[in-house]
Amino acid sequence: MSPLEALAADDGGGDRRPIITITDAALVKLLELRADESDPDDLGLRLAIASAPGEDFRYDLSFDEYLTAAFTDEVRTHEGDAGSIKVIIPAESVERLTDATLDYTDTQGLVIRNPNRPAAPDVEGLTSDDELSAEIETIVSGEVNPALAAHGGFVTYVGHDGEGTVYMTMGGGCHGCSMSKMTMLEGVQTMLTEQLPAVQRVKDLTDHTTGENPYYS
Repeated sequence: MSPLEALAADDGGGDRRPIITITDAALVKLLELRADESDPDDLGLRLAIASAPGEDFRYDLSFDEYLTAAFTDEVRTHEGDAGSIKVIIPAESVERLTDATLDYTDTQGLVIRNPNRPAAPDVEGLTSDDELSAEIETIVSGEVNPALAAHGGFVTYVGHDGEGTVYMTMGGGCHGCSMSKMTMLEGVQTMLTEQLPAVQRVKDLTDHTTGENPYYS
């Protein structure tokens, strides 16, 4: 059976567009886990992004009473042969979770595959909305990230200091990778400095000691 798409659960005729997709395997596992909770029929899966801007996505998954969901929360019902479960997504996480897929494998457990990118962190003193920034963003989206995608990674432009230094963060397969610093300095920096005379160097703001595979078991 193909992956299950989210269906709206509210009775008030609200927005019925899907937010995330849940595969059959994930639904079976969620129902199995929920069955071990008290009053399982009253519980839905609360799914939220717990990471700060600029950090690789970290997710918070927990069971919660769906009838107590906040007015601003989005609640959807996911149905399949094994049964159904409601998924509660806080308003602030909806945009960053749209089109994500929740799957389950025996080796990885529950895993979220998310096509969205973390927002850049807000760093005081950096410029990110001028002509140079637009040129940098064009190169990042058109050349840098397609090259890094083969390794499951990407960079996010944060801003520049007006003195030739461009600041970025790295995510995906590049976050926490022992080769990421070399990739940033020798790859990304070369692409930018060769095409933009105003760029002299690139600095990585990523805390690579926190690099983890965003999987949940």
